[in-house]
Amino acid sequence: MSAGVEVVVEGLAKSFDRSVIWSDVTLTLPAGEISVLLGPSGTGKSVFLKSLIGLLKPERGSILIHDTDLVHCSERRLYEIRKLFGVLFQDGALFGSMNLYDNVAFPLREHTRKSEREIRAIVGEKMEMVGLTGDERKLPGQISGGMRKRAGLARALVLDPEIVLFDEPDSGLDPVRTAYLNQLIVDLNAQTDATFLIVTHDINTASTLPDNIGMLYRKRLAAFGPREVLLTSTEPAVAQFLTGRRQGPIGMSEEKDAAQAQRELAEIHGEMAGLPQLRPQLTPSPGQPRRKAVSRRMDRIMGMLHTLPSAAQDAIRDSLPDAHRRWYPGRGGHGETEVP
Repeated sequence: MSAGVEVVVEGLAKSFDRSVIWSDVTLTLPAGEISVLLGPSGTGKSVFLKSLIGLLKPERGSILIHDTDLVHCSERRLYEIRKLFGVLFQDGALFGSMNLYDNVAFPLREHTRKSEREIRAIVGEKMEMVGLTGDERKLPGQISGGMRKRAGLARALVLDPEIVLFDEPDSGLDPVRTAYLNQLIVDLNAQTDATFLIVTHDINTASTLPDNIGMLYRKRLAAFGPREVLLTSTEPAVAQFLTGRRQGPIGMSEEKDAAQAQRELAEIHGEMAGLPQLRPQLTPSPGQPRRKAVSRRMDRIMGMLHTLPSAAQDAIRDSLPDAHRRWYPGRGGHGETEVP
């Protein structure tokens, strides 16, 4: 499969009529890494995914992939760039009248001139990767929601994409199936080295799966960066979302009145700072290859370590293997500090 590619988003803005969905979204998805986009319902996370792949056109900004700006390129070039993407939609988006084999084979038949013999080999490989060998002749209506997700994932991978987008992959799944799916995502990243972006509401997923996390809030990207930065953040909206508390600036349908939010924060008197303990990141299953993105991320993170909040620095240092923990940039970037 193709290795992942960096995606650079600059100043992106999207509206429907006069309603601003989000504005000035700027982030970089590092090549081959797993990134997660969080946010309250209605903040435009799925709209962002559709904008990335060119299904929706932003009013401003740029999306650079292989030196091509998807916002301003020709339709012909956009069609070619879209082939770099694989997408897992919320419900798997399978054709109900086709069995799983034909669903997975569909992109190959539509977009390539491969023979049926070649298609059979590719479909078999992808279905084995997601654990569906032997289920090829089943219809989507005959299988569980988790199996439909995996079949949709096999189809998303069938053209060997450089970028894979996951639109709430845990939607409709119980916690156990979500945990299995998260492990599968890590294993697939290890096998493919593709760039993954996952939109989710699931805090367990956000806490254990990604290399990087972003959060859309109040029509803007409130944060995006290494997982340790957001997961140790005490910013009220971030802390409220990560802890699932009612108290805070996020309301039922939209942001709360500022005065109300301040009253609630005062009532709990600092409890919002009590974030869950940082959990270890998922690693590939035994027998899977090592994730190539891990060493690239290590180099990238260590280069920016002195610019990060102290809590994130400590979390990053504590997560390092013993062989790498002896030396790391001291806080504030003043030389190196030996870690016993």
